[in-house]
Amino acid sequence: MSLGSSGIHPATSRLISFDAVTYNAAGEIGEATFMVFSPDSDPGPKHQHGLSQEEVAAGIPFSKALKRVDRILDDRTLIVHDATVTWGFLVSEARRAMTAAARQNRSRNRNSRNRSRRIKVGHIPRPTGIIDTLATARRQELPITDLRLAAVAIASGIAATPPTATVDRAQTPAEETARENTALLWQLHKLQAQRGEVVCLDPAELRADKFGLQRSHIRVDAMEAPRMHHNPGPYVPGRELVRGMEFVVAPEIAIDPDIIIEAAVRQEMNYVEKLSRETSVVVCNVTTDLVGKAMHADRKDIPLMGDEAFLAALERIAEPGPKPEVEERPTTAPRPQKRNPHSSAPARRGSSAGGASSANSSSGKSNNRRRRRRRSGSSNPAHSNAQNQSQGQNQGQGGGNQQHSHSDNKQRPQSHDAQEKSPQSQSGSNSGQDSGQGRNHQGGGSKNNNRRRRRGGRGGRNRNRSRGHDNRGADGNRGAGEQKKQS
Repeated sequence: MSLGSSGIHPATSRLISFDAVTYNAAGEIGEATFMVFSPDSDPGPKHQHGLSQEEVAAGIPFSKALKRVDRILDDRTLIVHDATVTWGFLVSEARRAMTAAARQNRSRNRNSRNRSRRIKVGHIPRPTGIIDTLATARRQELPITDLRLAAVAIASGIAATPPTATVDRAQTPAEETARENTALLWQLHKLQAQRGEVVCLDPAELRADKFGLQRSHIRVDAMEAPRMHHNPGPYVPGRELVRGMEFVVAPEIAIDPDIIIEAAVRQEMNYVEKLSRETSVVVCNVTTDLVGKAMHADRKDIPLMGDEAFLAALERIAEPGPKPEVEERPTTAPRPQKRNPHSSAPARRGSSAGGASSANSSSGKSNNRRRRRRRSGSSNPAHSNAQNQSQGQNQGQGGGNQQHSHSDNKQRPQSHDAQEKSPQSQSGSNSGQDSGQGRNHQGGGSKNNNRRRRRGGRGGRNRNRSRGHDNRGADGNRGAGEQKKQS
């Protein structure tokens, strides 16, 4: 059997294609099956499985094909390349289909009319054994650097097409490519069976890890086991192993990895699947042409040790020393946030000084007054005094223009007395206002007031006037100017 998937991890990827061919003891083909599945997620790139988006969309859901897959694989010996990934995708997809069917059956049971109708999609396939050609090549210590099926077959002495990407290979239909890989898999298995013992796994002894890869119970339990000792550091060649060391098992060994992992965990060493700079030693028989975990260990200056030497060193393992004391660094107090000195925000919680809060509020009020003066164009003191005087004299013609300054508040009583003046005094006051407005055109305050007036705002000089009132009306500046001419 050979599969095509959208990724490398069964937990996050989906099964796209399935190709299986049955053989008897004489090597005769009994049944050949090729299927394309349409997942409910992204099918991944074409170079991953050889199918286009249209071909994947035309496929069938895996839940409708699971019964057919069970009929092909049940009570047979399954031959795959890299059983950890291939069998992991098949089991993950079957469980996903069974979970969805159980969810639909529970929803149907809530309705009494459809209680008798149940969806049956199938079960997880039950082969009698799983033969792994990649694991067999490693047990037979075949020197390989490329783990793909065609590369392993070529390294074994089989004439096959190299797995490198070519234009002709990309234009070949996916069904033809899958059938070629399945036939090559059968040839590789026959050659390995002639050379020695093959690796045959029991499906009942496998279970999924956090990535959905099917590994042995011993391996998964070792990854999830708690650490009993601290890591004393990297292994020094010439010395003994120490309890608590972190070890990694590379696939390039002749002994079953489960035997090495079980023996090391029994001696209270810590097993990890992924190599890091905290790793103490890597079990590997290859010392030249390093690939995979052995190559990364060499780059990180982590020592390598053979499988037989590692088992012998476990019998002389040493006890760990005292755990080194790590000095606790004093926790520094959080840095205070910078505040805007012109901000009128209240003081923080925890400030016990009441005078500071009152000072902040008073400074905030003064800042607001300064902003109002800047908006009204009173940044120049002389200009602001002249403007306040002209505006104070103009109060008697209809409500007047009012400012938010203290000088304007002092001139309010004078503006009420100016209502009883003669028309000549009114015209003089209007001319003073005209001259004051002319000065405003030179500064920046009149521009802000005009913008507020265009936007329909109530700020600036006309804050107390109604919205429909025009300052340039009959009793405004123009009318005052005409009265001045007549006088």
